[in-house]
Amino acid sequence: MTDLSTRYLGLPLRSPIVASASPATGNLDSLIALQAAGIGAAVLPSLFEEQIKNESMQIHEMLEAGAGVFAEAATGYVPELDDYNTGPTRYLRHLEAAKARLEIPVIASLNGDTPGGWVHYASLLQEAGADAIELNVYRIAADVHTNGRQIEDDLVRLVESVTGAVTVPVAVKLAPYYSALGHVAVRLQEVGAVGLVLFNRFYQPDVDIETLQVMPHLTLSTPDELRLPLRWIAMLRNRVDVSFAATTGIHTWGDTVKALLVGADVVMSAAAILRDGPGVVTEMVDGLTNWMDEHDYESVTQMTGAMSQFAVSDPSAFERANYLHALTTYASTFVQ
Repeated sequence: MTDLSTRYLGLPLRSPIVASASPATGNLDSLIALQAAGIGAAVLPSLFEEQIKNESMQIHEMLEAGAGVFAEAATGYVPELDDYNTGPTRYLRHLEAAKARLEIPVIASLNGDTPGGWVHYASLLQEAGADAIELNVYRIAADVHTNGRQIEDDLVRLVESVTGAVTVPVAVKLAPYYSALGHVAVRLQEVGAVGLVLFNRFYQPDVDIETLQVMPHLTLSTPDELRLPLRWIAMLRNRVDVSFAATTGIHTWGDTVKALLVGADVVMSAAAILRDGPGVVTEMVDGLTNWMDEHDYESVTQMTGAMSQFAVSDPSAFERANYLHALTTYASTFVQ
């Protein structure tokens, strides 16, 4: 019988298909349906740094309301509470509910770019029952006076502060824009990260030429975007001792097969689930099982990394030679 089980961040999973952070994992009924469809784990929507700061500010303003107006209200109308939790309690309640109802691992997600309250909230997520924490690092390096080394150092310090504060496994969801991504991966492993999620997908703004406003613009990923994670996971597998998750571009069972072959321990899907619902997970599970049967793979563990750069006969295919081959073999479809 085909064995779809795998391990990610040291956690046993019944399948390598993980529901990535998205609105689909922010609803308990949706999570239950995804579990029934065959996911091996779920990453809850990210708790954003901006949410933490905003809620903390609202509580502070509430406590200060009326202070100094009347003698009776010298410190505000609302009593000051030393142990008041100024964090997003709704997120923690959702995490607790998910852990109570689901049998699969539940991974919490933190999104930000500064240490700030990350350590504190990582601890709260652990206390609420998170099986692991995914640090969803979103930083736009817009300061022209900040060099690449500083950005890398800031990231490493951030991850080290979180891994030192919790005992649950910590994964880091990275962007592909670091100048020496392999070196970043090694440094993150050295400070305690046990997983890398490749890659974070930044949403780019658009410009409305009629209103002359900068507009948010969200488009779902396409399967073509999987090529970048495929290349980097293939090159980092067997070089960095962490779990690898492929994300961005995982839409079908074929995408799942590709990612596992190059070295991903799991695949994470959001766009396909948002577009097609939990049924797409069942299709991925069935398609993966059938492909493994046809190609004589008895387990996911057996096939994982079978086509990593370390394992293939032509390792240069994942580097510059692949680029050269693509350029020299392309045939134009334009007919004169």
